[in-house]
Amino acid sequence: MGSKTDPENAYDYIVCGGGTSGCVVAGRLAENKDVRVLLIEAGQHNRDLENVHMAGGWSQNFDSETDWNLVTKPMAGVDDRKVKLSRGRFLGGSSGCNGTLCIRGSKQDYDDWQLEGWSGDEFFEAMKKAETFHSKPWFKESKSGHGYSGPLHTEPHDLAPIANRLIDSFVDKGLPLHHDMFSTGDVVNGCGHVPRTVHKGIRTTAADFITKEYDRSNITILTDTTVDHVLTEQTADGLQATGAVTRGADGSEKIFYARREVIVSGGAYCSPAILMRSGIGAREELAQHGIECQVDLPGVGKNLMDHLIVFIFYETKTSNLTNCSKVYHGNAFEATYAEYREHKTGFLSTFPFGSFAFARIDDRLASSPLWKNAPRLPGRDPMGLTPSQPNIEFFTTECYGGPKQYDQFPGDGQHAFSIIAELFAPKSRGTVTLASKDPNVNPVIDCNYLADPLDMLVLSEACRYGNEIVTQGAGTKDIVAGSWPSNLNHHTYKTREDWVPYVKEHATTCYHASGTCAMGSSSDPTAVLDNKLRVRGVKGLRVADCSAMPTLHGGHTQMPAYGIGERCADFIKETWNLPLGVAARI
Repeated sequence: MGSKTDPENAYDYIVCGGGTSGCVVAGRLAENKDVRVLLIEAGQHNRDLENVHMAGGWSQNFDSETDWNLVTKPMAGVDDRKVKLSRGRFLGGSSGCNGTLCIRGSKQDYDDWQLEGWSGDEFFEAMKKAETFHSKPWFKESKSGHGYSGPLHTEPHDLAPIANRLIDSFVDKGLPLHHDMFSTGDVVNGCGHVPRTVHKGIRTTAADFITKEYDRSNITILTDTTVDHVLTEQTADGLQATGAVTRGADGSEKIFYARREVIVSGGAYCSPAILMRSGIGAREELAQHGIECQVDLPGVGKNLMDHLIVFIFYETKTSNLTNCSKVYHGNAFEATYAEYREHKTGFLSTFPFGSFAFARIDDRLASSPLWKNAPRLPGRDPMGLTPSQPNIEFFTTECYGGPKQYDQFPGDGQHAFSIIAELFAPKSRGTVTLASKDPNVNPVIDCNYLADPLDMLVLSEACRYGNEIVTQGAGTKDIVAGSWPSNLNHHTYKTREDWVPYVKEHATTCYHASGTCAMGSSSDPTAVLDNKLRVRGVKGLRVADCSAMPTLHGGHTQMPAYGIGERCADFIKETWNLPLGVAARI
C-alpha cells in the first residue's frame, strides 16, 4: 500500500481531478521545480482523443467512456423529465468538450460574493492570467480585457452568414454591437463576438497547462484512476488531510500521501461526492451510507445552480446562410472531415455557435404581477440583479444541432439554425447526494429546474424576445421560412404564456453546474469553504472548481473555472511561501 515516506507514493500536493481547474492548479504548482505534484484523473489521457482536439467533434465525446454520463432525477418544473448532464471524463475534463466560449460575466457578479480576494477586478485578472489571446484583423478587441502569456490560446470566431444576419437583428431590436463585450464585463445590453478556446483550428484545453510545452518532470499524471476519498487523520492541530485513496481501472486500491495539501477538483457534481465519501458533509446523510462523519458540513452538495437554456429552431428560405450544407447534405460531411484532417480548417475546426447578446428585460416584465409584487433588495430586481447585470443571454447556432434529442436533421436543400435563450441568476436550487459510497456509482442529482416561478417568468419572456429578434429583426425577418421542424409555428407564439409549455418541454442544461461546495463567510452555516478555498474543519484540504461559487455569475463557466484554478494556486503558493511568478518552462 505504500507509506508516507515512500517516494513512489508521497507528493507535496495531490490534485484530485484532472478537469479544467485541476489542471490549472497542478500546472501552476509545478512551476516550482522543488515540489512534487500528483494529478489523479478518472478518465483517460486526452492526447489521442481526436474529438477533443477537433472542436466540431464535441458531441462524440458524450454517451461513451469519455463522458461521466450523469442524469438528473425527474424534475417537476420540466414536465418530470430527466436531463442528461454530460461532463468530460478525460484529462482536461469539460474544457475538452464544451462550447469553447470565453464569456466572463459582469464584474458585479463577483463583487456580489463579498469575499476578500474575489472582487470583480481581482477575478477578471485571474481569468486573464490563464489566457494568450490571438486577435484577427476584423476584430475590435479590448487589449486590456485579455491576457497574453497563459497556456490557454484563444481567438475570435469567423461568423457564418446567418450569424452576421442575426447581429443585424440584435441591433435592430435594441441590442447594440460591442465586439469584445464578453471579455470586458461592462456591457449589460448588447451583442457581440465571443472569443473561443480554439487556435489555428485546434481546441486548447486545461490539459495544455500540464502537457505539450508545459510538460514538467515534477508532475505525475495518473489517469484511469478514480478518487475514492480523501484520507484524513486527527492531529494535535485538528483534522488534517493526508492523502487520497484511489481505485484503479481493475478495482485495485492504492493510497497516495500528501506532505502539504490535497486539492479536490472534481467539478460541481463529483467534488461534493468525494467530500461526502471522505466523511465531510451533512451527518445524517452520511449515516445513511454507513460513512463516519468527520466534519458535519450541511452545505456539501446543496446550493446546486445551473443555467437553463431553450433552443428555438428556424428554417431559412435562402441557401448558403447556414452551415447545414457542410454537414447534412449528400456526402458533404466526408469532404468536411477530410478538410479538417488535412488542413485543420473548415466546419469541424470550430464550434458551431454564432453571435451572442446580453439583455436586461425588467422593462418587458414590468406589467407582470409576479414581477411587480416579488420581494427585492434596494437597487436590485426580483432575481437579485443590479441594472449592471443582464437577466438573459441569447446565442445562435450556425446550423441545425444541439443536444442529442434534436435529431430531425435537415435534408438536401434544407437549412436551419437556432436562437438559444439562457436564464441568468436562477432562483431555484438543487442538490447532489450520494447514491452509494462506491466511487464508481454516480451521485444522485436534482437540479430542481424551474421550481421557482420567477425562473419560468424570465425564461419564457426570454424566448418571446428571442423569437421577436429572429422573426422581426432587420437581418432575419425576410429569410425565415418558418419554424423547424415545421409542426412548430413560433410565429403564432405571441404572449409569454404561449411559451411556457415549450419551455417546460425543451429547457435543458447549459452545463454550468456550480455552488455545491460554496465559499462563504465564517458566519454562514451553509458555507463549505472559506475565501481561500479551504474546507472548513479540515487542514490541508481545498476545493478548486465551480462548486466553490456562492452564486452563479451571468456568463459561461469555462473562464471562471480557469480563474478559480489560478486563484487556488496563488493561495497555496502564499501559504507555503512559494513564488507567485511564472517560472521558466522545464
